[in-house]
Amino acid sequence: MWLQQFRNMAVMITILLMMGGCASLPTDFERTETHAYTDTDNTRIGQASQAEKLAHPGQSGFHLLGNGLDAFVARAALARAADRSIDTQYYMIHNDVVGSLFIDQLLKAAARGVRVRLLVDDIDQGGRDFGTAVLDSYPNIEVRIFNPFGRNTGRTVQYVTGFGKQTRRGHNKSFTVDSQATILGGRNIGDEYFEADPEFAFLDIDVLSVGPVAQSVAASFDLYWNSALSYPISVLVDKLPTPQEIDQRRKEFDDFIAQQADSEYVQHLKNSDLANNIKQSQVDYYWGNGNVIADDPQKLTHATDDTQYHLSKQLKPYLMDIEKELIILSPYFVPGKPGVAFFKTLREKGVRVKILTNSLSSTDVAVVHAGYSKYRKDLLRMGVELYELNKNMNKKERKEIKEGGVGRSKASLHAKSFVFDRERVFIGSFNLDAQSRIQNTEIGVVFESADIANNIAESFDQNINQAAFRLELKTYENGSEKIFWHGLVDGKQKTFDVDPYTGFWKRFGIGFMSILPIESLL
Repeated sequence: MWLQQFRNMAVMITILLMMGGCASLPTDFERTETHAYTDTDNTRIGQASQAEKLAHPGQSGFHLLGNGLDAFVARAALARAADRSIDTQYYMIHNDVVGSLFIDQLLKAAARGVRVRLLVDDIDQGGRDFGTAVLDSYPNIEVRIFNPFGRNTGRTVQYVTGFGKQTRRGHNKSFTVDSQATILGGRNIGDEYFEADPEFAFLDIDVLSVGPVAQSVAASFDLYWNSALSYPISVLVDKLPTPQEIDQRRKEFDDFIAQQADSEYVQHLKNSDLANNIKQSQVDYYWGNGNVIADDPQKLTHATDDTQYHLSKQLKPYLMDIEKELIILSPYFVPGKPGVAFFKTLREKGVRVKILTNSLSSTDVAVVHAGYSKYRKDLLRMGVELYELNKNMNKKERKEIKEGGVGRSKASLHAKSFVFDRERVFIGSFNLDAQSRIQNTEIGVVFESADIANNIAESFDQNINQAAFRLELKTYENGSEKIFWHGLVDGKQKTFDVDPYTGFWKRFGIGFMSILPIESLL
């Protein structure tokens, strides 16, 4: 019987490989090369901070967006202020309230004559080609899909059989207007990233920047937009939508948008201080030197051990320069042996290292926790201060924290930010795991601002014990070691001797996965 089962499995694997091998992409089309506008100083956004730019030559302005509603408002208000262009790239744009309101702002900008270039990774596009083609059909809007799956074979089959190609994604997130202002950070476009869904809100941080950083992001966008990995949606669909289908879809879309008139997002866009400040050119920026660090899109076409196109090489000098303290916020944290060695080097220099990541109960990708959990003892042993998000905080403990800080989240940490010596800050899409380092493409910015760095660091210190479990490693007389989790439960201190809020079988499954050779994919 076992022999027959083996044969059946072999046949199934063969069929999957054959089906995956049948996937193909179109080749007989022209990819028009376009570029970001550079002569945009006279746009409204270009003029808005002109005096401050002149007072800070060569520097960029930075404004944190730690609150989800403000992060939505910043994008919408910038879109409303756009005069010439919107260039935006995302890993995922959900088909929900936030996603629809986001697309609505792009449509309205295009209707005013603004050129809109929208680049989306194909990971979440299954079944959405028609609607995306409808969007692409509007004047002044062009949509391209990054690293698309073949449309003649199932996506799951291609993902399973396409290791080294379909498993490598464009994880970049940027929103740039008139090459003058840009938003970078960890947020995808969807309700849960902007505190809309009360059951699944992500703790996240974005940064709004004006000045040279915006031009650098625009240049990075051009690399991706004109890459051979970016396909116009029009060449991926079987047939283009008819005028009647476009009209019908637009009517349905406009009806949905009209129903959101009283939503928290629309009201916040009308009434928030940030919306008014953007409209009136009164945003408070912190000024300093900034450096955009980004993977080259060619990273996805080269072997994973070819690091010449990797963002991590650009980030390394900042990490090596740390003298006193490193604070890390990373939802998916798998340091690997090289990372553990690096943290050991920092600790030997006397650098204090504080890390916040997701707990097993708060992570939305449990398999990543398997890669992370096996390094906890090594990190704790060397004196790294390790914290895991406390998922089940009550409402009082879940109160809003100052913008940019560790605080409000009902489910999962999603921010990707590092603070170097309370002088520099990194904010972007980059996680400290192999998926970001090796597999996917990412973007972020390192900027000098003691004010913002201290804002995040002090908020971390003030709120971490309410927001997270502190991990402690105890060593017994017989040499055995055990991890304990200390945190608040219903307002009272409690200690766990296993991963909090988890059952035996979940922990068993994670333990089993931790011994599998899959770390390079996590």
